[in-house]
Amino acid sequence: MSNAGYSWGAVPQGDGDWLFRLWAPGLDRLTLRLEGDDIAMSPGTDGWFSCTAPAEEGDSYAYVMPDGLVVPDPASRRQEEGVHGPSRLTAPREQPFWAGRPWEEAVIYELHLGTFTEVGTCRAAIGELPALAELGITAIEIMPVAQFGGDRGWGYDGVLPYAPHPAYGSPDDLRALVSAAHELGLMVLLDVVYNHFGPDGNYLHAYAPDFFDPDRHTPWGAGIDYTRPPVRRFFIENAIYWLREFGFDGLRLDAIDQIRDPSRPDLLVELAVELRAALPGRPVHLTTEDNRNVAYLHERAADGSVPLYSGEWNDDFHNAAHVAATGEAEGYYEPYAADPWPLLGRALAEGFAFQGEGGRGEPSAHLPPAAFVDFLQNHDQVGNRALGERLSALAHPEMLEALTAMLLLSPHIPMIFMGDEYAEPRPFLFFAGFEGELGQAVTKGRRGEFAGFSSFAAAEIPDPIDPETFRASTLDRRHRETAEGRAAQDRMRELLALRHRHIVPYLAGTGAGSGRLLTARDGLIAVDWQLNGATLALRANLGETEVELPPAAGDEIHRVGRPGAPRSVLHFLEVSP
Repeated sequence: MSNAGYSWGAVPQGDGDWLFRLWAPGLDRLTLRLEGDDIAMSPGTDGWFSCTAPAEEGDSYAYVMPDGLVVPDPASRRQEEGVHGPSRLTAPREQPFWAGRPWEEAVIYELHLGTFTEVGTCRAAIGELPALAELGITAIEIMPVAQFGGDRGWGYDGVLPYAPHPAYGSPDDLRALVSAAHELGLMVLLDVVYNHFGPDGNYLHAYAPDFFDPDRHTPWGAGIDYTRPPVRRFFIENAIYWLREFGFDGLRLDAIDQIRDPSRPDLLVELAVELRAALPGRPVHLTTEDNRNVAYLHERAADGSVPLYSGEWNDDFHNAAHVAATGEAEGYYEPYAADPWPLLGRALAEGFAFQGEGGRGEPSAHLPPAAFVDFLQNHDQVGNRALGERLSALAHPEMLEALTAMLLLSPHIPMIFMGDEYAEPRPFLFFAGFEGELGQAVTKGRRGEFAGFSSFAAAEIPDPIDPETFRASTLDRRHRETAEGRAAQDRMRELLALRHRHIVPYLAGTGAGSGRLLTARDGLIAVDWQLNGATLALRANLGETEVELPPAAGDEIHRVGRPGAPRSVLHFLEVSP
């Protein structure tokens, strides 16, 4: 490793020299092109090439293959001419220590930097943070910023995982966003993609074919061979890089079901252990997205601490709640459509609705409630709809109000999607900035995804490559000042104040088996949670007819509607003596 602790990338060595390293086991020779000058690199062991040369921060550099192909550094810290251009030398910048907040206090706000504001930059986003903090949000989660092809996209097609996309500003602008959030008491989480590379600008195949597993493919590209030490270092060091050099408080790892590694420990375990060891004394919050419903990564230590991952995105809660709200039954909603109530109740009480049934999932009731990140909407569940509609356009307002109360006053960690706080009317669509044949293929593929759906014609699906699709997804801040927008914000502000006052103080130390499902049928849901020092009770009727609610101990802390009436929700809290 270099003296900065990185195996990959270019790092300063002192006295004006920089060390350049690239793992290129598919080549017998390699050249560094530094500010237009070509320098032969020395082959080392295990496929590494290296050289040391005098340079200054900001200098351009690239690597030249024996056939003349010129490629950027896959661990480039900064790109200014797209994913095919040269990289820019950028020295490490360790950020000041911030004590952070405990995971149990998290109320997460997921956002996409490019559509969060009209300008779509880190600096513009800073101006919106005070309103989120005042509302009761305690964490923002930023969709991937690693550089991808084109000037707009969701970020899940990144090819240069260390380089913040310049469409959002400079690396220092991103650091300023994190710092501004910390000043307001907001944690900042970053979504990262370690399961594949995007289709535009990934040159690893040209010089490091061993980076990939020829026998495995993901839904988005070639499978990665995580058993190889240089590959493992690439991703583990990337995780450390984001937290150490930008100040992020944690990461959300995308689609880890596609990170398949037979090693012991596997990559996910090694990454979490090393990341926490690299930042002693700092809270590190790691979450996962995984459609397998596995629990091994989220186990707690005997003292209740988190040795690996803090939480798992709980698709079961979302899917059951969405079916209850909309009646939709196509695609991944189908397993929840016949009877969503027991599944929604079990997800609230125990985490996963599917815990081995049908071959999916593992038991999860032994995990504390804070191990589950629940949501009614996120970028996937809105943006992967053909027309990008939000629940505010799909669900009855009273049902949405009831489900929001259930989400925000559950002992699970709640997450909302940008715009939820004021019932944003604009859609969030799938968009990308690819050009030429790749852009045409993306348009064709997007329309093909929904060819079997009967509710609309393929021609109605917005073209993801059209810049107007991107612009149509930008938040309409004017709606915040409408009567509907103000009322939605007032409701959310009240719910989050109640959460921080009545629920958060009892989450730390809550152990296994805390949730108990009393009933879940025909819209009636009753759950009790035994927290650390209090019992929280939910009594809800999401059905169409009035029912008698089971009794609940404690004081009523919130209600939506009249007890037992359709779309009514009540919460009670009994503090232990």
